[in-house]
Amino acid sequence: MRFAVEIDLAAPSLRCNCSYCLKMRCWASQVPPTSFRLLAGETHLSQYRFGAGRERHYFCRHCGVRPFGYGESARSGPFVGIGINCLDDASVAELAQVPVTFVDGWHDAWDMSPQETRHL
Repeated sequence: MRFAVEIDLAAPSLRCNCSYCLKMRCWASQVPPTSFRLLAGETHLSQYRFGAGRERHYFCRHCGVRPFGYGESARSGPFVGIGINCLDDASVAELAQVPVTFVDGWHDAWDMSPQETRHL
């Protein structure tokens, strides 16, 4: 599976404490759908939805990697959530500089940070 994305690594990324993100240790950035293109491997992907089913999480059915997902925010509209650690062209030094914003998805308080974030 290959994709191309226009992404600003200086923009805040997200770590969430909802039940899915917590268990998967998701680290993602949101981009507009126009900034994302799936180049190859669509047949290797499976989809997972949980809770209210608002987001479509995709994963490789061969290796289990979760590279991206589609969602919609009341605040910013449709987005593609890009798994930061799936950016093969980003160096470790670049990834280490990506700012992180913690969000409290556990309580549906997306504008708030959870009280505890060390485990995220």
